[in-house]
Amino acid sequence: MESGFVDIRILDNFYQTSSFFPMPIVLVSTVAETGQTNLGPYSLCFPHIVAGDHSMVLITREDSNTSLNIQRTGVCALNFVPDNRKYMRNCVTLGFPGETTEEKMQNSIFTLVASTRLEEERQPDVQYPEIVKEAIQVFECTWNPEYPLRLTPESPECCFVLRVDKIVMQEKWRDSLFEGKGFPRLPVGYGFRDNAYFWFTKGARPYRESIPKEKATTVNTIKFAVERFDPDIKWQEAACAKLVKVPRVFLTRAIKGCVEAARAEGITEITPEFLDRVRDKRSKDRER
Repeated sequence: MESGFVDIRILDNFYQTSSFFPMPIVLVSTVAETGQTNLGPYSLCFPHIVAGDHSMVLITREDSNTSLNIQRTGVCALNFVPDNRKYMRNCVTLGFPGETTEEKMQNSIFTLVASTRLEEERQPDVQYPEIVKEAIQVFECTWNPEYPLRLTPESPECCFVLRVDKIVMQEKWRDSLFEGKGFPRLPVGYGFRDNAYFWFTKGARPYRESIPKEKATTVNTIKFAVERFDPDIKWQEAACAKLVKVPRVFLTRAIKGCVEAARAEGITEITPEFLDRVRDKRSKDRER
């Protein structure tokens, strides 16, 4: 039986020359030697370490403004701008190689505002890049030089492992994230194709598929849910285990109630004993 597949020659930049590979569009802000913030659009920017030392990986040309600035200062910010054609058109302009920061930023339509890092979060003698006001969310990052910058000495590209120090988000989308309702429209790129155009596509409205009822909620599921809900409130694993039998449809409400009770008492770590106390109090309240 014929498969219908045919061979494709694998060329450099294979993700766009030899395939259809959807990618994010991220504006990376760095600080030039002049002290001016530089904006560079990138697609090769993905989660790298997702547990513990939370990090992104960014692949750049070794001689790009972004690469040289990160190597010199050790910091950058990843700005996720909304899906807007005028923004994408400007990203193409900002991505033109060979221009100085001053030259390219004359053509920027984006509004720059100060880094959100607090004084106690800043390193002495480090100038942090401004961030894009129009962004839906921003990852403020520090380069981790413990990982190799080049996979081989001959490599023409740099591979930065960026520790995510801080994530800030517009309040509307922060609320949507924690409530599990609504998604921002983020652009998707297919790269430079046809030797003439950069190709983008509008993100479609996300749709959901329910987890099968026979798949029981696990402690890991609960841990993932509570960490997303409020990372400032820690949960002991035994406390998470107490929510395993809560139906999925009520899980977010249950977590919210526990976190609100903890905040009211100034508690930063939820224990099984605390959950028992909250449950007993609610039982008594219902009996009144």
